[in-house]
This record gives sequence, C-alpha cells and structure tokens, in this order.
Amino acid sequence: MSPKNDSIAIVGCGLIGESWAALFLAHGYNVRAFDPNQETAEGFGARVNRPLAQLRELGATGAGCLTVTETLAEAVAGVVLIQENAPENIPLKRAVLREIEENAPQSAIIASSTSALTWSDISPDLQWPHRLVTAHPFNPPHLVPLVELYGIDNAIVVQAEAIYRNLGRHPVRLKKDAVGHIANRLASALWREAVHIVAEGIADVEAVDAALVHGPGLRWSVVGAHMVYHLGGGTGGISHYLQHLGPSQVRRWQSLGSPDLTPEVCAALIDGIAQEAAGRSIEELEADRDFKLINALKAREIARG
Repeated sequence: MSPKNDSIAIVGCGLIGESWAALFLAHGYNVRAFDPNQETAEGFGARVNRPLAQLRELGATGAGCLTVTETLAEAVAGVVLIQENAPENIPLKRAVLREIEENAPQSAIIASSTSALTWSDISPDLQWPHRLVTAHPFNPPHLVPLVELYGIDNAIVVQAEAIYRNLGRHPVRLKKDAVGHIANRLASALWREAVHIVAEGIADVEAVDAALVHGPGLRWSVVGAHMVYHLGGGTGGISHYLQHLGPSQVRRWQSLGSPDLTPEVCAALIDGIAQEAAGRSIEELEADRDFKLINALKAREIARG
C-alpha cells in the first residue's frame, strides 16, 4: 500500500524513468507512466522488474501499482509529484514541462531529473515556476541515495524532500542554481584530472580507476571531502591541516591539468576502457556495478546497527 495512497507520475520511460518507477513502486506508491515513444512505453513494465527485484533484495517490499498511460494528461491527473525524465534538450524540456503544468493538479510538485541543465534553463515558460524543482539523482537512482534539489519556493522544496526521504533517499539542497549541481561538479573535476593523468602518461586508465576505487573512493563512501581533511589534521582538525599542510595542497592544485579531448586522448581513453572491461558487455558491467552497490548498501545498514 502507498504511504498515503499517493500516486506519482513518471514522464519519460527511459533508463532513469525505469529506476525512479521501481523506487516509487517498491515504497508503496502507485505509479502512472507516460512516454511519447510507443515502443518505449510498451516495454516499460517488463523493464521495471529488474530494479524492482534489486530493491526487494534490499528490503523495499511495497506493492504499488504501475499503469502505463496513453497520454501525458492521464499520467499526471491527480498525482502528488511528477518525475520528469525527458532528454536533456532545453526546447523539449520546456515544452514537456509546460504540458505537465497545463494538465497536473496545481498542488502537484513538478520535479525534473535534469543533470546537464539548470532550473533557470527549463523554467521560463511556466506560469507557476515555483512548483518546479530540479531533482537530480545519481545513476542508478533506485540504488544511489543522493537526490540534489533546487527550487525557488522553500515550502515546495520541503515537500519534495519529505517525499524523497520516504523513498530512503538522501536529498541535499543547493543554495543557488548551478550547472552540474553538486555531485556532477565534483565528479567532473575528478574525471578531468583522471583524463589528465592518462594524457600525460602518468598512469593508464585501469590504474587510475583502481587507485580511486581502492583508495579515496572507499574513504569517500563514508566521509566527505571536507571531513577527510579535517581528520587529516589530527587532533587539530581542519584548522591545523590548513595551517600546516594547506601550502602543499595548493602546490598539488597548481599541478593539476585541464586536458583537451583530442583524438589522441580519446583513443587512449577508449583503448584503456577496452582493456579494463576485458570483453565484458555494458550489461555485464552494469550488473557487476549493481551487485557491488547492493552489497555496499547492505553493509551500510549493518554499520548503522
């Protein structure tokens, strides 16, 4: 049963839509889904089964009902939240959001899963833009708890936070509209240096990935970047670190690169990934990633006691 017999609309039934739908269903929400591509819409129910099974393994056993609708208006009628997952195209996003606004209840929250676009990019055509929040998940949304929120109406953002927390998500709020939100900016900065390391011949792709997974990646899974350096300062904490080790950090920053994705660099990255993948398909790599994420999430629950 739904926590409040609430219904959610999923608009856009691709990979992110599948993941969101499974997450809402597994927490007892009824879901109505719409995609303008008939083939995508028709196969949606079957595709949702895989993430649903993974969520059941994690203990989310709600039994919401999934309905795939023929029109967007049917999907958004009477819902409390619309999770929009249209392609990252500004004119398309604006058109979809405008149609959602015209058909959804005025009380409904309109949440966009946009990753590359900002709230300011996609809101101008709305009559009531305060109803819109950007709700950026990290892929795959049903396994990675982060949801990054930005909106201009505090009450709406608070409501959205409550819904996502009810899904076991961890919402974080941006104080200002920003390209890449928080996590993608951090991820982009890290990958920029990872590419630079390969481009400069310091290490190959597989070594860079292994260094991250078996070093800072493990540590970052339990403490954030700022807290890492607070602990690195010993009993004096971040104040001691900044005073005594700050200059060495600045020297490292100055040595970081800003690589170009030249044909040669792209070739090195593609060849490096081929070696690391070792013949495994995208589906196999995704399955391995999800298996490890599920076990990491289980370990977190054990650690919480």
